[in-house]
Amino acid sequence: MTRSVLKSLLKPEAYPEPVTNVEMLQTQVSWLFITDNHVYKIKKPVNFGLIDFSSIDRRRFYCNEEVKYNRRLCPNIYEGVAELRQTPSGFGFFGAGQIIDYAVKMRRLPTERMLNRLIKDNTASVSDLRSVARVIAGFHRSAPTSPIIAGYGSIEQILNAWNENLEYISSSENLNFSTAECESVKKWASSFTDRNVALFERRITNGFIRECNGDIHLENICLTNGSVYIFNCIEFSSRLRYCDTASDIAFLLMDLDFHGKRDLSQEVLATYQEASGDEEIFALIDFYKIYRAFAYGKALGMEELNANMDRSANSAAILKATNYFRLARGYIEKNRLSQTLFITCGLRDCGKTTLVNQLAFELGILSFDFDSYRKEMNETSPPLPASPSSEDDLRSQQTNETIYGELLKLAEREIRAGRSAIVSASFSSKNDRNSFANMAQHYGAYFLIIHVSCAETTNRRRLSVAVSDHTEPSDKLKLFTDQHQPFEPPEIGEGIIVPIRSMNAKNITNAIYNKLANYTAKDRV
Repeated sequence: MTRSVLKSLLKPEAYPEPVTNVEMLQTQVSWLFITDNHVYKIKKPVNFGLIDFSSIDRRRFYCNEEVKYNRRLCPNIYEGVAELRQTPSGFGFFGAGQIIDYAVKMRRLPTERMLNRLIKDNTASVSDLRSVARVIAGFHRSAPTSPIIAGYGSIEQILNAWNENLEYISSSENLNFSTAECESVKKWASSFTDRNVALFERRITNGFIRECNGDIHLENICLTNGSVYIFNCIEFSSRLRYCDTASDIAFLLMDLDFHGKRDLSQEVLATYQEASGDEEIFALIDFYKIYRAFAYGKALGMEELNANMDRSANSAAILKATNYFRLARGYIEKNRLSQTLFITCGLRDCGKTTLVNQLAFELGILSFDFDSYRKEMNETSPPLPASPSSEDDLRSQQTNETIYGELLKLAEREIRAGRSAIVSASFSSKNDRNSFANMAQHYGAYFLIIHVSCAETTNRRRLSVAVSDHTEPSDKLKLFTDQHQPFEPPEIGEGIIVPIRSMNAKNITNAIYNKLANYTAKDRV
């Protein structure tokens, strides 16, 4: 598409209906021209193997395919295929001039009602998500199947898709997921299918392999005027549409988990199961959520698709892809995980919060933070000075004891309910650690101490930034010195100890997972 064509399409007179404003957006494979009431989507002349829009005939064919498949869930949105023609004044979607390309024409949906926006703004209700689940269940019931489609439910086809994604991720220099991790995931997937041969065969026999959507995630759903619109169905590859219905809904569930909405994910799954009558979906859903996380992360990070991005956009895409990979790794580890109480242990500003946030994200478990509770208490009482008196020291000690007591109650609530939990605090005293260890032992849970440390120079720098700019240098030095004085490093016998010194964001949790994999009976508290 030449620059002159793109420039012409930014003019309101290029469109057959009244238009006052035109905005152009780009995706990896399309140009989108957004007018007052419509969107015109032109496919880029690209060939990435799986996606081949290199000729005008192929673009016309796939425009028609896109309209056909998306009308299943958006019958009133996809209006048809528009012909882009040469006109006396340039180029436009009208007239009798030479056809130079084609576009999918659709009604414009309100951006503020897109599900990803509603999730971000915390305005998506449980009722909204239940409606989405019922629409998807109804769609799956009516989706076609055939012996050819059913063949894509075979274990061979499923593992081929897994391995294709993992081999690409492993071979990419940009994607932050190691070859060793990819091989580990392959083994896990193979082991899962080996253990569930009969289950996968029943999925085929019972008609759960259908021509689905293939791309149901938050950005492709709009809730407006009391209706659910699911758009952007995959049109360029039938094999990506031919899949288990559990795999199709798993994409949305995984994306909700990714955005910190695991409660809504559970609501969608429960509503979908009830509406679809799929009794065996619970045995498969994590398997397919893991697959979807890797597939989506791969798509986000593909170098050939991101070639035209600027550096910052490409870096953001790579980071997002990495986080989807980490979520997938977390699903696997959570399936292996025995009930565990995690605590951090280490000096202030050594990176404990970063680690805890990542671990909680990957495993989907709650974390409770000492500093957050201290901040709440400071809002209702005067803060301690940088150089406290003996009276201030006593108040500080009493405050710490109160906070540790509250954290213990919160952690016990999770452990008592059969869940794992994380407590983020310095835990500089062995006595403080022991009270949490005793609680874990009482409920038969593992007790894992993540001992976080960093270089002294790094600790000094972070601590200096963390305290007030008005704090005297001597007081900053005292804070650094004082936090070392009472610190009691964890000892063998207190629990399972995992030392963490490197804060490499791409594999910050791997040392913990490696330790968890080697649990033995003697590791119990």
